Amino acid sequence: MPATPRLAFPAMLLGSICLAFGPWLVRLADVAPVVSAFWRMALAVVPLALLAGLSRPDWRGVRGVAGVCALAAACFAADLAVWHLGIARTTLANAALLSNAASFLLPLIAYIAARTWPGRNAGIALACAAAGTALLLGRSADVSARHLAGDLFCLGAAVAYTAYLLVIDRARRQIAPLPLLAVVTAFGALFLLPAAAAAPGPFLPRDWTPLVLLALGSQVIGQGLVVYAVGHLRPIVVGLTLLVQPAIATTIGALRFGEVPGIAEIGGAALVVAALVLVRLPERASKVAPAG
Repeated sequence: MPATPRLAFPAMLLGSICLAFGPWLVRLADVAPVVSAFWRMALAVVPLALLAGLSRPDWRGVRGVAGVCALAAACFAADLAVWHLGIARTTLANAALLSNAASFLLPLIAYIAARTWPGRNAGIALACAAAGTALLLGRSADVSARHLAGDLFCLGAAVAYTAYLLVIDRARRQIAPLPLLAVVTAFGALFLLPAAAAAPGPFLPRDWTPLVLLALGSQVIGQGLVVYAVGHLRPIVVGLTLLVQPAIATTIGALRFGEVPGIAEIGGAALVVAALVLVRLPERASKVAPAG
């Protein structure tokens, strides 16, 4: 087995930290959530294209998978638009945790496609995720209908992100990660433009700082570092490192917005975190067939 690059884990950790500040920046922006999603993509196109150009990619190869890139961008755009709507309507902790539901949706789809039963770890993970999500949604329903709607938006974002990951997997076989991310980001900005233009409120912000930080921190640095690191780290390392995001989001929500979690929310969050860890633990080969 080839040695893991020494920078892989620091890159994964730094990328996760950058992504964790995304929900806070969305709230700080003085434009509608869908508009902030558009500017996250639009402002990141040029930096990503410049970074991708450093590797001198064959951009002509993109034309062969343009349709797949466009479909991936549509799924990613839907994910961002719905997630940003959820961020504005629920706690930062719930937004970070529920949007990670893709972590257990992906293996579930893989088991269905492979027509195999989940192993012990995967089965326990799915049960924990379902119970934790029920606790979070139940608590939000008790607090207000607004929080419940926000949680449902975040779950919808997780479904869209799962579709994005399934589609992007095909394109990654033919295009390097950074050029692919640059192309998908450009397509995603185009898809979000009509919704952003029709959204209520201003299209151009008075303060560009949160949106510039969102584009550079989440889309360029965060996504770029994660895309690099996941190709070198074991799934369990990736999963544990991604858990930095809900931890930081919960801290920001408590300190900045007074969103101190209750006992039910802590219990639900713990179950979701346990699911995110378990679903990435390796199963014995005799129990679970490999799933693409």
